[in-house]
Amino acid sequence: MHAHEVNPSFYAGSMMEAVRTQGLLKRFGQQTAVAGVDLIVPRGSFAGLVGPNGAGKTTTLSMITGLLRPDHGTAAIDGLDVWRDPVAVKARIGVLPEGLRLFERLSGRELLVYNGRMRGLPKADVEQRADELLRVMDLGDAADKLVVDYSTGMRKKIGLAAALLHNPAVLFLDEPFEGVDPVSANTLTEVLRRYTESGSTVVFSSHVMDLVERLCDWVSVMSGGHIVAQGPLADVRGGRSLNQAFLDLVGGPRDSGGAGLDWLGAKAADK
Repeated sequence: MHAHEVNPSFYAGSMMEAVRTQGLLKRFGQQTAVAGVDLIVPRGSFAGLVGPNGAGKTTTLSMITGLLRPDHGTAAIDGLDVWRDPVAVKARIGVLPEGLRLFERLSGRELLVYNGRMRGLPKADVEQRADELLRVMDLGDAADKLVVDYSTGMRKKIGLAAALLHNPAVLFLDEPFEGVDPVSANTLTEVLRRYTESGSTVVFSSHVMDLVERLCDWVSVMSGGHIVAQGPLADVRGGRSLNQAFLDLVGGPRDSGGAGLDWLGAKAADK
């Protein structure tokens, strides 16, 4: 199925979900990174997209958010086709990508104001929202410092603030807690919980099962470019820990005994 060639019921169904994809596929040369993903995320959910490294999570999110055109398949946000209505879709979403690149020669406050004005928000609203976000993100003291001097945790927080500034309906986060200290992670978590409690939707990718189990009410599991399970957290867990369910779904390590590493360790060094 080529991009935009969809079943008639696709958009009717997607009106009921924040995110709905059909047959998303992406190849890079001879490698198939995403092999036909049908992803569903209900509105108002805190959804985790989990999978091992290389499962296709980042590529999938990039296609859903309009950053990467799929070879086949369709994606919709609140019933709007990502590639037919890109302006309408991008007005409804916020994105915090992995490996976030920021305008480092702006201060935190200037970065937020710039993003808000780019979104077409009135100047007074942008300044008020920026002040509130800086305060809630515990960045008040760093508001007028250049982003180039921000720590990893501070960068994640200012990036999330920029993604939230226009009050999107759906927020996409790619490994948002990677390299973030516990204090900053707690701040990010509280902001995201407040956001979903208002009826908005968060979709975030991760390979840290404990984090997903603690935060999410909906989980989609990817492996080898496919969705291998998805649904409410309790259903995917099936009475197990999410980590055990994940290992059962994607397969555990092929060589758990460490064969071939007899030289590793203090005892081997003493021989």
